[in-house]
Amino acid sequence: MRTLAIGDIHGCHTALTALLREVRPAPGDQVIFLGDYIDRGPASRSVLEWMIDGERSYSTVFLRGNHEVMILEAREDPVKANLWMSYGGLEMLASYSAEYQKDWQSAIPKAHWEFLERTMPFFETAKHIFVHACVDSALDMEDQPAWFLYWEYFHRIQPHKSGRKVICGHSPQRSGRIRDLGFAACIDTGPVYGGWLTCLDVDSGQCWQANEKGETRTA
Repeated sequence: MRTLAIGDIHGCHTALTALLREVRPAPGDQVIFLGDYIDRGPASRSVLEWMIDGERSYSTVFLRGNHEVMILEAREDPVKANLWMSYGGLEMLASYSAEYQKDWQSAIPKAHWEFLERTMPFFETAKHIFVHACVDSALDMEDQPAWFLYWEYFHRIQPHKSGRKVICGHSPQRSGRIRDLGFAACIDTGPVYGGWLTCLDVDSGQCWQANEKGETRTA
């Protein structure tokens, strides 16, 4: 059984499908998505439809990223909705053929809202902690501030008190390569910025990548 982590997708459906063709998750594998499924890229709706489709032979874990936080807050707060628009919300709505000024909330299907609401703040295994953004090294995971989980950048990370390695996204690595500090690794390699979508086998260290051109590579 492999434990696989996939970084920030941001509406890059072509990169996602190309990546999964290369990785070929098998029955018994666990695939952990680190959040930021939506916004900025061209196909947020298609990405969410793939996430919601449960016809897979492997298990999945869907974490919450700051962009999921923003859309959930935007649904109820016009001020936060305006902010979300500037962070990629307009591209998200375009994938639904929706306009911001015209009751945009109802353009997003109920099943998509329910998926967003079900996303998790973090996930733990015996050897790893999976989170979207960062952790406070001195706190148990149940006590982590939301700011660290969803918004804090990778340069702030320190070895966690548990001794487990942290696997996260959120901080785009413009080099296109994973940044691995030993005690933590950031696997956001910026597919929406012309970079790569990354999948990491956290036990073996094997890495697969794909981009929005459908190109793939291993590292």
